[in-house]
Amino acid sequence: MNLNDIQGIKPFKDTIPEECQFTLPQLTTLQMNITYRCNLACKHCHLECGADRQEMMSQETMEDCLAVFTKYGFSTLDITGGAPELNPHLPWLLQKAHQLGIHAMVRSNLTVLKKTEYQSYPKLYADNKIEIITSLPFYTAKDNDRQRGEGVFNDCIELLQKLNELGYGKNDDLKLNLVYNPGGAFLPPPQETLAKEYHQRLKEQYGIVFNDLYAITNNPLGRFAAFLERSNNLNGYMQRLYNAFNPAAAYNMMCRSQLSVGCDGLLYDCDFNQAAHLPIEGNLTIHDLLTQPIKIRQISFANHCYACTAGSGSSCGGATA
Repeated sequence: MNLNDIQGIKPFKDTIPEECQFTLPQLTTLQMNITYRCNLACKHCHLECGADRQEMMSQETMEDCLAVFTKYGFSTLDITGGAPELNPHLPWLLQKAHQLGIHAMVRSNLTVLKKTEYQSYPKLYADNKIEIITSLPFYTAKDNDRQRGEGVFNDCIELLQKLNELGYGKNDDLKLNLVYNPGGAFLPPPQETLAKEYHQRLKEQYGIVFNDLYAITNNPLGRFAAFLERSNNLNGYMQRLYNAFNPAAAYNMMCRSQLSVGCDGLLYDCDFNQAAHLPIEGNLTIHDLLTQPIKIRQISFANHCYACTAGSGSSCGGATA
């Protein structure tokens, strides 16, 4: 079903203030999706990542990303997937970014780090001062594994404990952040309340400490959209997002301050627009920006964008309002 055709919901572009339809003069985050391949197949994944996906960013495209990052004064390099570890060029990327003094973060599902060939990656992350962001949809095994697969919770707990041993969540230069995603067709509870619960439960039961918790609204794309359609919840979920529209969240949408790079180098306003096959105006690639200036641009919107402005707002960094 086309989200733009659901009755009773205005086009997103007609809902937000006009000034929110454009990027800010200075972009701060360059997000790189370096592979759609993943060892998991999470039910809320908007990109439908999995073991059978072949998309993989080349080292040449990574080099272009670093050059653009430096040229235009970005402040954060956000590396995501899939499971970024499954791209064989990730170690080179992290080491090069560290050499350039770039603040880099990796969105890891952690479970991949149990595989023999990736067991050295926690130390690689620590040595290069990489911020780690990982999905932990809930602090109990039953609710977590319902979304991510049997046994995933226990694997994540084991890896979180190992990261704590390396100083993650304890040392100022080794940030460890968790992500909460709702387990169904509803909005996240208040992020601050959730964070307190996570800190308390994980510390008491497993001795785990971390920095921040990000509550992210599930976007009605990919596997989550398929789930909504199968359960006859798509129309109701979209209406829930629409009715919860928060104008304040529109001003802080992540697409206003970031640029997202697909595996092939094509540019998007955000990772969700990658899933929706909605590139930025002009169908530019990251390589194009080596010779063309980054200009203030009109953002490409569709009705899946209501997920980012519902309630407290939602971004790759959690609540926005």
